[in-house]
Amino acid sequence: MNSSELKNIAKALIETVQLAGNKSIDLYNEGLKKIIKPDNSPVTNGDLEVNKILTKKIKELTPNIPIVSEETVDLQKKNFLKTFWLIDPIDGTKEYIAGQDEYTVNAALVINYIPTVGLVGAPKKNRLFYSYGKDNSYMIENNKTIKLNCEKKTPKGKVVAVTNSSKPSSIIVDMLDKHKVTSYTPMHSSYKFCVIATGEFDFYAAKERAYEWDYAAGHAVAENAGAIITTLENKTFKYGKDDYKNLSLMIKRSKILDA
Repeated sequence: MNSSELKNIAKALIETVQLAGNKSIDLYNEGLKKIIKPDNSPVTNGDLEVNKILTKKIKELTPNIPIVSEETVDLQKKNFLKTFWLIDPIDGTKEYIAGQDEYTVNAALVINYIPTVGLVGAPKKNRLFYSYGKDNSYMIENNKTIKLNCEKKTPKGKVVAVTNSSKPSSIIVDMLDKHKVTSYTPMHSSYKFCVIATGEFDFYAAKERAYEWDYAAGHAVAENAGAIITTLENKTFKYGKDDYKNLSLMIKRSKILDA
């Protein structure tokens, strides 16, 4: 696919992601129906409805590209795909159920193992992020489209990080210290990728956790804005693994974090 085709796909999904986000809010306001999946994680009718909305539109746009969604994937089957969609209808389901505003709606097109197109909606924050290749990452906020380039918005001389937990593990604490992090804020969805793309945060590190659909859309947004994304060991972060499980992760807003 050329750049023009990728741009058209991303832009064609913007309205759908907005619609899905609005639907998630409506269903929350009506009172969510919840069940516990076999892995003990919660799923709601909001997750399932958002999945239907995203899947329907993506099938219309790219009928020949397979879709892998958190809500329909068979983890007993090995993945052999290198070009495919990854959908996480609602990342941060626990936050969604609790009425918090951090959860996100996610769709990513992985091409030859690289997340290239990414859309992340944060409906309760009235923000939508989209990207379709290097140097093409954007945020829609208050009906304005802003190009993202990871330009620092944190105080000069400070390094501000996001973390998965208010009490990071010793491995992550060591990484925070190594990168001279001066403060950190816990965040529980792919929104953390996006706030590095905007320059509102500088750094993120995580041990192996979650699945590829949790990361791919945010990864595309951040990396296409200029962020540096690797494993904790500075190796390439790969998609298309046979079990979809994520490697460790490190995101730097830029090579120099404090300026």
